[in-house]
Amino acid sequence: MRKKLALALTSVTALFALTACGGGNADTPSANESTPAGENTVVKVGASAVPHAQILEFVDDELAEEAGIDLEIEEIDDYQIPNQALTDGSIDANFFQHKPFFDDQVETKGYKLEHGEGVHLEPLTAFSKKYDKAEEVEDGATVVINNDPANQIRGLKVLETAGLLKDISDDDTVLSVQDDEAKNPKKLTFNEVQAEQAPKFYTDDDSVDIAIVNGNYILQAKLNIEEAIAVEDPKDNPYANFLTWREGEQTDAIKTLDELLHSDEVKKFIEETWDDGSVIPAF
Repeated sequence: MRKKLALALTSVTALFALTACGGGNADTPSANESTPAGENTVVKVGASAVPHAQILEFVDDELAEEAGIDLEIEEIDDYQIPNQALTDGSIDANFFQHKPFFDDQVETKGYKLEHGEGVHLEPLTAFSKKYDKAEEVEDGATVVINNDPANQIRGLKVLETAGLLKDISDDDTVLSVQDDEAKNPKKLTFNEVQAEQAPKFYTDDDSVDIAIVNGNYILQAKLNIEEAIAVEDPKDNPYANFLTWREGEQTDAIKTLDELLHSDEVKKFIEETWDDGSVIPAF
């Protein structure tokens, strides 16, 4: 059985409503319930639509049944909801985040969660419709950048690699960099937005000169990769995305799913589906 639910962006209440209305058999066992003999265990997984849900759909279609599990994939287009939903038991696992984001959420919100090894990396990318390359960027250019701490520092480092910022440290933020002439010699102006909003600002707001966009939203918004002026280096990159579950609750079904996500079949699927390098296996 496979369900694909589109969850609302603004509230966990909406998540409950959509889960309740999604259909399916209420008696079907989940990953945290006992499974009658001969039935596969259902694992409810919250995931970003692209590429996470696509990877899970491949696992569900090609690998899960033989492994004794059945995935219910719930698409979530907001970075704050998946860990809330996992904590309150609405889902059994989620697949959308990397370790710096995970660590920040655990520290600031007190979530009791665990995670597996990295499955894939989506390089963060700087896009511009105005400039063909980073060297052309003019003083005072406007930059749209993520507002969450883990991805914001990541974006600042992409701009540093492109030569637009200097001497960025792990503790830097937009606020610390904005008026620091040594770190921001081109006097870039930053506009902090939620990650999922960055593509819309980029495509719809002519005042935006540069936009830092997460890989999954690049794919989802179908941005023109030829407009990229800087791309994150995948080598030794700590931002690989992984499967997450509640602390102490890695059931056999969740363990099986994590193993399937690290299979040769999934690696080949990622390489062939995103042969432009927008999604890269991390194992």
